[in-house]
Amino acid sequence: MFLFEAMPWYSVLMWFVVLGGLMLVNELARMSKWVSILLFLALPIVLTIAVWPNTAGEGSSVGTWFHWVKVYSALAGCLGFMALRYVKGWDKNKYVLMFPAIILAVNILEAVIRDFQVYRLNGIVDGVMMIGGPWNIMNGIAGLLNIITISGWMGIVVSKGRSKDMIWPDQLWFWIIAYDIWNFAYVYNCVSDHSFYAGAALLISCTIPAFFFKKGAWLQHRAQTLAIWMMFTMSFPMFVGESKFAVQSSHSETALWVVSALSLAANIAVFVYHVYKITKHKRNPLKVEVYTDLKAYKAIAEQN
Repeated sequence: MFLFEAMPWYSVLMWFVVLGGLMLVNELARMSKWVSILLFLALPIVLTIAVWPNTAGEGSSVGTWFHWVKVYSALAGCLGFMALRYVKGWDKNKYVLMFPAIILAVNILEAVIRDFQVYRLNGIVDGVMMIGGPWNIMNGIAGLLNIITISGWMGIVVSKGRSKDMIWPDQLWFWIIAYDIWNFAYVYNCVSDHSFYAGAALLISCTIPAFFFKKGAWLQHRAQTLAIWMMFTMSFPMFVGESKFAVQSSHSETALWVVSALSLAANIAVFVYHVYKITKHKRNPLKVEVYTDLKAYKAIAEQN
């Protein structure tokens, strides 16, 4: 196959199990503050002390600086978003409202740095096959454009009702799709043999809820599914790389070129549109929302 080696039926079935499991646990956490505290505070403390030193140590495929930084930054996002959702008055504090944009930008930047780093790597590194090349630079640039086009955090609100979701109306479908393509390209470039699950399934697990379950809450969905996945894969690193369910990348340079080219093209398109909206309506993206005139924005704002 183009992106991956042959996928047996049981791996395809497991892909759907992973997708469904991530969405289910995300929904449970979304609906209950106490489930969230258990998942994103109590459980990581136990795993940090009792599990990860043994499963994610040096030599493991998840024993790199990136995996350790990623799991804690994802957890920091989850806890910060919970504080914004549940601590009275925080959703009205302009400095607190900057946190989602900052943690999102930091997470993207971590991956951009890793893409640039992998450009010079070839062969087995930390138990993962690396094929560095110009595609890493292309996708790193796409990631930087993705950061630049983050906008509208000052318009974040907390939805009414039981779930008290963190709603970001200015974070619309075109930015999310550009992010998804970029992030899949990053995973495919830098941990290619994990990308069947950590790329495709993980990204879809937060995009489906954002488009169909709770619109406007993409970043909340993303942080929670990412944290859940990172805790799982650091506890069971063999699953994505060496278990019977593992699906290996094709390691095709053509595939690497294609996914990174799509990522760069998508993020250039969003960047051009972003600049167009800013200049046309004379909006300062550091002070006001950019897409308030769009139907998709209005629909999210009206619902919340």
